Amino acid sequence: MRLVFGTLFYANCLTFACGQAEVERRNDFLHPRPFLQIPGPNPILTPGEPGSWDSNVVETGDAFKDFGTYYLYYHATGPAGGYQTGVATSSHPLGPFTKLGDEPVLPLGPKASWDAGHTACAMVLKEGTDQYLMWYSGMGDSAEHEKWGVGLATASAPEGPWTKHPENPLLEHFGYVGGVVKVDGKYRLYTAHPIGSTAPDFSPISLATANTPEGPWEIHARNPVMRQGEWSEWDSGGYSEGEVLFHGGLFHMFYGGSKTYDPRILTRESIGYAYSRDGVQWTKYGGNPVATREAEPNAAAYAEVHAIIESPFIYLYHTLRYKKSWRERFREAFPVVEDLGMQILVMQRPFRLDMPLLHKEALAAGTTTSLRRDESPIIALSHVTSASITVQCTYATRSTLGIRLHVRSSADGIDFDTEDLFTWTPRFRLKESVQQTFSFQPTVKFIKVLVENLDTRENVTDLKLTATLGG
Repeated sequence: MRLVFGTLFYANCLTFACGQAEVERRNDFLHPRPFLQIPGPNPILTPGEPGSWDSNVVETGDAFKDFGTYYLYYHATGPAGGYQTGVATSSHPLGPFTKLGDEPVLPLGPKASWDAGHTACAMVLKEGTDQYLMWYSGMGDSAEHEKWGVGLATASAPEGPWTKHPENPLLEHFGYVGGVVKVDGKYRLYTAHPIGSTAPDFSPISLATANTPEGPWEIHARNPVMRQGEWSEWDSGGYSEGEVLFHGGLFHMFYGGSKTYDPRILTRESIGYAYSRDGVQWTKYGGNPVATREAEPNAAAYAEVHAIIESPFIYLYHTLRYKKSWRERFREAFPVVEDLGMQILVMQRPFRLDMPLLHKEALAAGTTTSLRRDESPIIALSHVTSASITVQCTYATRSTLGIRLHVRSSADGIDFDTEDLFTWTPRFRLKESVQQTFSFQPTVKFIKVLVENLDTRENVTDLKLTATLGG
């Protein structure tokens, strides 16, 4: 086995002895392929309105797919102070994601309990047709429970309601939950632990195993199973979290890593990849990091990484921190400002990726969408050779004019041109829903698409924009 930059080479097969015979088994995931990074339509989830339970900081929990619905678990802070866990859903892996309900799905425990201070770092597995398991990290509000432990909750549906296990915590001091996999009847729990042992709030990756979801859990004798990089390497400060997936006969880990920064909130963090045959001995990918924060304008850190593999794409969901504030509401709190974001890793060429950009119930008469990140995501075109924009909308009964699309370009993804790169006017059909696609050859690094409602009296409703990127 050898690793080379940009391509993972695995000699096309795995070979193992079976008596006197040699048996070859192809592993498609490790077949020579690129890892091409395309930033998603970020941010994909933001803090709630002032006063809501998730109105301050939001960070990534697990990304989970069930019956065609994508569930994005997250933990957030609000008036209650501590982290609590919520969930948002989408029919598309890139969103748009809609938060479920107005309350957390996993709230704080009662006062003086082991998770009265925080419930965070959710990781979900499906066990049978109607049983869902959630492992999570908790901390109390007293000296008795001042370390991060691991608990279990169960539900009959991924949105809950979730019931906490009566014997929680299952592990009293075992860090931030990153991933849980079940292979050959054994559960493997991976956490960022011991917290703060490599850098402020950073850790190596540790492992515990059990034969049942509630345990007893056995802490692995050779922990940590994956250590931080050497002093000169990109991940010398350790890891925020790392989710482990079992795919194609191997264990795969995607993790947030960084050099040491102080203070912690200024950490410059990217995403790495490692793989293992047994889930214990890990080999880091020679082309790490596979998703660099430099690929996305103004991105300071990709942390608390979770993943869904859907060949030829790997969807990486992460906490997104910024180098500069882009919202007035949090300007005084900056840099303690976090959204949820995502990166797409493309594993083969040719590819076609559909990226939802905008969904508005109504665009007011005579108005144009703004260049703000939450209304006009940046489209990165570095690995893209062909592209198109599809617009859908519905005109009112008394509309007299349609809409116009304005495509603005940028060399750095921060300052956008004041003049259009392209201007497109979709067909106008009174009282009808319309859809039209405009194709172009990318010649710039970054674009945004603005939508103008030319009618000064009537709203446009059910407005959707989707980019299709090819390469």
